[in-house]
Amino acid sequence: MDEAFRPGQAVEARPRLTEACFPSYSYVPGLRAHPVTDAAAHTVGAVPGVPPPLCPKRWSENRTYLYAIDLFNHGYYWEAHEAWESLWHAAGRRGRTADWLKGLIKLTATAVKLREGNAVGVRRHARRASELLRSVCPNGGRFAGLESAPIVDFLERLSVTSAPLVADPDKLLPVVLMPALETG
Repeated sequence: MDEAFRPGQAVEARPRLTEACFPSYSYVPGLRAHPVTDAAAHTVGAVPGVPPPLCPKRWSENRTYLYAIDLFNHGYYWEAHEAWESLWHAAGRRGRTADWLKGLIKLTATAVKLREGNAVGVRRHARRASELLRSVCPNGGRFAGLESAPIVDFLERLSVTSAPLVADPDKLLPVVLMPALETG
């Protein structure tokens, strides 16, 4: 399998791209306190900053993008969704970079629905995520440091799953996003 999307590493062995601290828990709607609105939350009252837009060729300089990858790889799917969404807004919500970010947002929504045990939501978000990522890289390839084809293949497998899902607030996707420097 492609090194950019490695299966099943234990969360402790997953690589880090930043030194930023992780939240005290990963939010799952209906199962844990909402990170912003619940008085017992880990970021109650926090006002998110506006990140600089993501430049796909200089992705490794964007701390928000790197932190979102870290969050995703370590099972903080809702939190990664929020970070990528802030970049999507910074990208103007239109265009190739915005579509890439929206695809990653839908990838994290797929993971949240998996944790909720919502098979319909998993299929719907996985299908939309694969469509968006494929629209950015129709023939595979790398965008903003990530190889698209293995991510799309994984999402397409999830989009047709008929297996019943068990809600598990700690379930991790068996994949790791691993950006690689452009070569050539």
